[in-house]
Amino acid sequence: MFARLFSAFALLAGSACAPAPELVAQETAPDRTAWVEACAEWDDWDKPGPPFRVSANTYYVGTCGITALLVTGERGHVLIDGGTAGGAATIASNIEALGFQLSDVKLLLHSREHFDHVGGLAELQRRTGARLLASPEAAPVLASGRESAEDPQSGMHDPFPAARVNDQVVPGEPVRLGNLTLIPVATPGHTPGALSWQWQSCAGENCQAIVYADSLSPISSDEYRFSDHPGYVAGFRQGLVSLASLDCEILLTPHPSASDMRKRLLAGSLSAEPRCETYAQSIRARLDARLAEEADRT
Repeated sequence: MFARLFSAFALLAGSACAPAPELVAQETAPDRTAWVEACAEWDDWDKPGPPFRVSANTYYVGTCGITALLVTGERGHVLIDGGTAGGAATIASNIEALGFQLSDVKLLLHSREHFDHVGGLAELQRRTGARLLASPEAAPVLASGRESAEDPQSGMHDPFPAARVNDQVVPGEPVRLGNLTLIPVATPGHTPGALSWQWQSCAGENCQAIVYADSLSPISSDEYRFSDHPGYVAGFRQGLVSLASLDCEILLTPHPSASDMRKRLLAGSLSAEPRCETYAQSIRARLDARLAEEADRT
């Protein structure tokens, strides 16, 4: 369904996906090798790393251990994820290092509603003045700074700075800002309100389909059993089906290591595997193994 929806919006967007002239001029982004040299495969969440161009108008602006993505447009930019509360300053600095103004960031989006990915959104919202959009399940978490009781990891993490949620997104309904169109895909599992995102990153008529997929690992507190929540598991599996169906030329994840980003950078191509279908299959195998392990403990 989402693959067909993406194809439809791509046809409607047409030449609108081309960035404005001032964005095409942003050819001074640091080379990807600078990030590879600064960051290890599994690195500290708040360790600063240099920004780099992912493709056309999409940039990596996160830390060594946590992804944040800037998608630039002619009427403003979109920032997906804000890292930890301590990592927000690095994200802001990376955006400015690319030559962009923080005030031109107009929308803030999220992957999953855990402190290591959304803890910095409140500070970034303060610095940019951007509107924050959230999934219905994640909205109260972002607004309170506390995980929901339905989260498999509930009680495991400290609260994070609360942000102002301006509106909610509906999975499957495109989020638009000027010439930018991003499609939210519901991928609950690691958290109840986790979203993955799909968009086209374009330079002129050359476009690549990018998917920012939640890391989706079936991790929980010691007391939580996924098998005790069949409805949650059903939603988890449906999200994996949706993810596997997406057009996905470049796959990125909230933890770079979850999709072997550094290895692909070293190999010279972010378009290499894993793609969405392979990635979804690997997560499905992990979920099946977790359920089997729970059954063995019964």
